[in-house]
Amino acid sequence: MPSTGAETLPAQLLASLKCLEELALELRISWDHSTDDIWRELDPELWELTRNPTLVLHATSETKLRGLAAATDYRRRLEDFVLARRLYARSPGWFQFAHPGAPLNHVAYFSMEFGVCEALPIYSGGLGNVAGDQLKASSDLGVPIIGVGLLYQQGYFRQAIDPHGNQLALYPYNAPAELPITPVRDRDGKLVRLELQFPGSKVWLRAWRANIGRVTLYLLDSNDGANMAFHRGITSELYGGGPELRLMQELVLGIGGWRLLQRLNIKTDVCHLNEGHAAFAVLERAACFMEQTGKPFEVALAATRVGNLFTTHTPVAAGFDRFDSALVTRYLESLFTSRLSGVATDQVLALGRRDPTDRKEPFNMAYLAIRGSGAINAVSRLHGAVSREIFADLFPRWPLTEVPVGHVTNGVHTPTWDSLYAQRLWRTASRREDPWSGTLEGIAEHMRAMSDDLLWGLRTQNRKELVQYVRERMEHQDVAAGGLDENTQRSRSPFDPQTLTLGFARRFATYKRPTLLLQHPERLARILTNPKFPVQLVIAGKAHPADEPGRAMIKQWVEFVSRPEVRPHVVFIADYDMIVAQHLVRGVDLWLNTPRRPWEASGTSGMKVLVNGGLNLSELDGWWAEAYAPEVGWAIGDGREHGDDAAWDAVEAESLYDVLEQEVIPMFYQRNEKGIPVTWLARMRESMARLTPQFSANRTVREYTEKYYLPAAIGYRKREANSGELAEEVLKWRHRVGQHWATISFGSTKVESSNLGHEFATQVYLNDLLSDSVSIELYAEPERSGAPVRIPLVRSAKVAGSVDGFVYTGRAPAARPASDYTVRVVPSKAGVLVPLEASSIIWQNT
Repeated sequence: MPSTGAETLPAQLLASLKCLEELALELRISWDHSTDDIWRELDPELWELTRNPTLVLHATSETKLRGLAAATDYRRRLEDFVLARRLYARSPGWFQFAHPGAPLNHVAYFSMEFGVCEALPIYSGGLGNVAGDQLKASSDLGVPIIGVGLLYQQGYFRQAIDPHGNQLALYPYNAPAELPITPVRDRDGKLVRLELQFPGSKVWLRAWRANIGRVTLYLLDSNDGANMAFHRGITSELYGGGPELRLMQELVLGIGGWRLLQRLNIKTDVCHLNEGHAAFAVLERAACFMEQTGKPFEVALAATRVGNLFTTHTPVAAGFDRFDSALVTRYLESLFTSRLSGVATDQVLALGRRDPTDRKEPFNMAYLAIRGSGAINAVSRLHGAVSREIFADLFPRWPLTEVPVGHVTNGVHTPTWDSLYAQRLWRTASRREDPWSGTLEGIAEHMRAMSDDLLWGLRTQNRKELVQYVRERMEHQDVAAGGLDENTQRSRSPFDPQTLTLGFARRFATYKRPTLLLQHPERLARILTNPKFPVQLVIAGKAHPADEPGRAMIKQWVEFVSRPEVRPHVVFIADYDMIVAQHLVRGVDLWLNTPRRPWEASGTSGMKVLVNGGLNLSELDGWWAEAYAPEVGWAIGDGREHGDDAAWDAVEAESLYDVLEQEVIPMFYQRNEKGIPVTWLARMRESMARLTPQFSANRTVREYTEKYYLPAAIGYRKREANSGELAEEVLKWRHRVGQHWATISFGSTKVESSNLGHEFATQVYLNDLLSDSVSIELYAEPERSGAPVRIPLVRSAKVAGSVDGFVYTGRAPAARPASDYTVRVVPSKAGVLVPLEASSIIWQNT
């Protein structure tokens, strides 16, 4: 590279370093690869291994930096990238154009983990990937979200496989200086430190900031020198330790996280709880409102809860965090005694119990989140139905369809997971430089117009790159495992870039059934080694270190992979992380997913292959239960739940083999005169066009924004205005309804049926309760998958001889028999969330 003169080198070096430092802290690099060559020129090997620009920059010698700083072209590119970054950060996005002047300052997105990129390893799997993808999509769209999480010193464990096939758990240290984060400082430049009063001592928290395009992610950690060793380790490890450590982590996340937002004067309208781990933020938000207004706890909770959104990812009731009440009491009394004056600890604990009066019941974080939020959502349509069953006990006598749990199906941040070839193809299809920053209108139709040659070129190139990656990765993995013997020598060149490639990668847990494909090892071996139609398979995934069955399933796969006849056709890649995942979802032709229905709340791994033209073969569970159609992929299962049934597992294993042998493999190898699998590409094209936009984080974030964030912001502003005046009114109404509810009764009901419908006339006695506090209505259960029928009845004549009895009338359609309808009374008041805030209900004839 040419030099511009030694006398100007120091100034050039300083300017270049400032540019590099700014770019190194920009995590948009995880999906915008325009700056990749900048880091490759510093250290190509370290960049490819880590994708961590901060680490690359710190590892580069001053001599190398001086040389690059002297190069006019390198400096110009640096300056252009910095200018582009700043322009992007200031520019409006979809949100600003679609909702100008919207009453939404910020959404605070709380999550126990964030999978933004491998340079910031503070995630374990699906929950973190969802959180990271939603922050990145929010950046693309300009949605004003702020992430709040924890900075783990060790994060989740790193995996190695010993020579006997056993999983080893390793915990390398996350040195903050080597991560793309900076310490948070106040306006005076002083480091921000937060104080939490835990039993017996204070705990100091440090705050860090990560830049994700237009979005900021704040992270807290307890590794402060002023803390005792026990407390310094609170944020040492993700999902490690016992119940008390887990409780402390969740207190740091929820309470410490909200206090950080207050300390930084960030105006937050909506608090999004990504799982129940962060539910203590509900209490801290209410406590802050109490301090600001002087109002009691009940008013503060009523004012703030409408601005909270709880997203559950858990498909079984046992999956929610529960803590011993005595343990929770000890911590809450330390944290809140001086701040929640006049509030009994048991009043707070009641929020986390199914039965608020049962003091022996463990404290359930999901219950706290529900009772402290204005909306609840699951993460797929099927998961919504499952969640309504899980939480039905909190809403006794309400139909399952009306248990207040909606759903927003997860989606993936497509620019994070697409290959460069796929990126170019989608740009062509959308006719936009950035296809994923708008509404995606018309993108499906353009993709359907793509030629077979272009689509097959995408698959051929992506598969070729995956095969090269597998070869290199397995060579390093085999060496690390103890050298190369005659068998492992073959792993230097496993796989063929022309062979149908399958992928299975996920957490190894029993409900995910990662060994379903191993039910009949000999049959699988025949499928893989068929000389006419060969198949190759990539397996990856971790089991929690304490999950013995999960670890045993990994060992099963490693033992199968070691068989000489299958070794060239199947590999187990150790230490599954985001970098491995990116290579896999870009390169495989078919993604396998075999959970036990309905225990996969959503699942996102199969979504990641869509943008790259990969197809799915999956159980009808999670997202695939709503995505599947014969023209976009394959499915196993009958769409019903069978529990932990070994016999049914055997049935589905047979189905899996049959679909592979009879449908998938023949279709892939059925070629036209140009060597192109036309039928396969037809399915691939429709999958890309129909499913990629629908299951993108772009759609997910826009749906959250319009379905939940904006209504929550509006509701919160109404409730908190005038020191919670409306919240107080709501509480008085609830108290009045509660006092008189037991006195409501029904008289007789008359029904007259004709071709015009069923005319109902029902006597209802409200006693002292005002009629505008309730709604009297006809209710009918939904037919098939539709919505329930609710028909309001109108008050007409007074019941003869009665003081407070009235006849309520209304007409139901004749399409259904009159016996389908039941009269009921439910609480009703404008602006009140029923049944979330008022769950009373009375049915006639019950």
